[in-house]
Amino acid sequence: MKLEGIHHITAITADAPANVDFYARVLGLRLVKKSVNQDDPTVYHLFYADEKGSAGSDLTFFEYPGAARGRAGTGMVHRIVSRVGSAEAVDFWAERLAAEGIEAKRMQRSLRFSDFEGLEHELVIAGTDDQALIAEHPEIPAEMALQGFDGARAYSADPDASRGLLEEALGFAREDGSWEVRGERRGSFYAYDPAPAEPGVQGAGTVHHVAWASPMEDHDAWRGRAAEAGARPTPIIDRFYFRSIYFREPSGVLFEIATIGPGFAVDEDPDHLGEEVALPPRFEPQREEIERRLTPLENPRAKTIGA
Repeated sequence: MKLEGIHHITAITADAPANVDFYARVLGLRLVKKSVNQDDPTVYHLFYADEKGSAGSDLTFFEYPGAARGRAGTGMVHRIVSRVGSAEAVDFWAERLAAEGIEAKRMQRSLRFSDFEGLEHELVIAGTDDQALIAEHPEIPAEMALQGFDGARAYSADPDASRGLLEEALGFAREDGSWEVRGERRGSFYAYDPAPAEPGVQGAGTVHHVAWASPMEDHDAWRGRAAEAGARPTPIIDRFYFRSIYFREPSGVLFEIATIGPGFAVDEDPDHLGEEVALPPRFEPQREEIERRLTPLENPRAKTIGA
């Protein structure tokens, strides 16, 4: 039984329109689901991914309008690492970000930058044969596009405290100062960096949680493993698009284990994902009230590829 790397990473934004502009227009991801936070349906839950909304490419945001800027600290993911296909792709992104006025730091095989709210990203040249999870965009050739997650880096004051859960219960494999999380089809890494002196503050531009991908048939067993390791997982929660359990690992990072499927096409035409507000059935009776509270958003595809 193995986890298939990162399923999704969820962060917080204070400005949904600017968030859509950055992630759909600038970074070229597809807005595959425009829904609501199922624990607080007064706010958006926006999902960006490849063309199909595949697990492994899914970057999501809760919008809390006007939320104060956060700061990553102990027990928080501070950097999201995504794959690109070549050194030429790194050059392409350095030029594209510079044209948008976004500062980026070029490394030997990667590029680091932050979004408009300070959320840190790194693009690295893929060192794997995993399928490239790519979205279509008229300004971004397929060979230059983001290819899905490579990993996530978190801050920890005591990384060794997490080793038992990560390695024994969750099957993370220690490798060169980080852990590889690899299943039959896909993998990614998880790593810790020394925690800064200042405490973390959850807010705009910070990661809320990282989710690991489980085949549907293994999900209940993963909950059992987490419970046996003392992680105190939630009951299985049906999120309609996938099923979830949540728990904090010993360094403080909020983990989710989410199922691969049913997927985002369960209630929308795959050709028109993310164009309208999609609500799980239990929220449909509240649709009028929910939509009245949400920030108006334009369909980014209408601006780019004429959807």
